Amino acid sequence: MEAHYYQVDITWSKDRKGLMSSPEVTGGTLKNDGLEVATPPEFPKGIAGLWSPEHLYTGAVASCLMTTFLAVAENSKLEFTSFTCHAKGKLEQVEGKFLMTEVLLEAILAIVHDEDREKALRILDKSEKACLISNSIKATITLSPMVVVSDLVH
Repeated sequence: MEAHYYQVDITWSKDRKGLMSSPEVTGGTLKNDGLEVATPPEFPKGIAGLWSPEHLYTGAVASCLMTTFLAVAENSKLEFTSFTCHAKGKLEQVEGKFLMTEVLLEAILAIVHDEDREKALRILDKSEKACLISNSIKATITLSPMVVVSDLVH
């Protein structure tokens, strides 16, 4: 497979915030599209209520788990009705530097058939191990999966 590149543009707006966009995602317009990003409130002059680099980092890990799971589940023919992942990224100071040291992933998967529970757990584990974002970062990734049987009638 050849290398792929993903373009992201950041434009400072004021104070400690800016606008993140991508011509690959938003059509390239900064005025109407994009994601407002800022320094988190834990830092001097940080702004609450906006996406921070720390949120985006944590979200990248969680969304990569989901998209990898979707591919593995499809290839494995796993029937499921929902997938949710609650993620918590840990920022701490290590040897004088701030680092994202851990991302906790609580994945909740609703399957159709109870007999697929072990298969579903194996697929979640395989998905976490195959996640390219998790494999690209230094932080410890901890997956806590929960598999439930869907109450939907099929």
